Amino acid sequence: MKKILVYGYGNPGRQDDGLGVSCVKMLKEWAEKNFPGTIDVDMNYQLNIEDAEKISHYDKVIFADASCENIHQFAYTTIKPSDAQLEFSMHAVAPAYVLYLCRSLFGKQPVSHLLHIRGYEWGMQEGLTERAKENLEVSFHAMTGLLTDYLSDN
Repeated sequence: MKKILVYGYGNPGRQDDGLGVSCVKMLKEWAEKNFPGTIDVDMNYQLNIEDAEKISHYDKVIFADASCENIHQFAYTTIKPSDAQLEFSMHAVAPAYVLYLCRSLFGKQPVSHLLHIRGYEWGMQEGLTERAKENLEVSFHAMTGLLTDYLSDN
């Protein structure tokens, strides 16, 4: 069976910036019930260059993060390696750059996607806004469907 990593990042102490971490926590519980031992999860405040080594051990990686972009509730995009280090993001390292490092340093390039979950507030307090919670729920259900389809095909 193919190895899958779902990696959420963001700061739960900055309101909706915690969407990626919240999504991964939900997916972990769902995966343990429905597909035990098939999906690994990880989470952090931000991506780091050391994550290139981590993702080199997987066939598929899904990064989950909050988005301030004007998307409906969520977007699911494919990530291609890029050596561009600067990107409009609150995070220090972009997923495309981690994927670039993975390919460059370890000769691996897992199929990679980014789940962008629409957020609205980024203040210094814990807890998601109500609209962000709705987006989280919708994106979580979409992800469980995508993961179920992917695992059923393999």
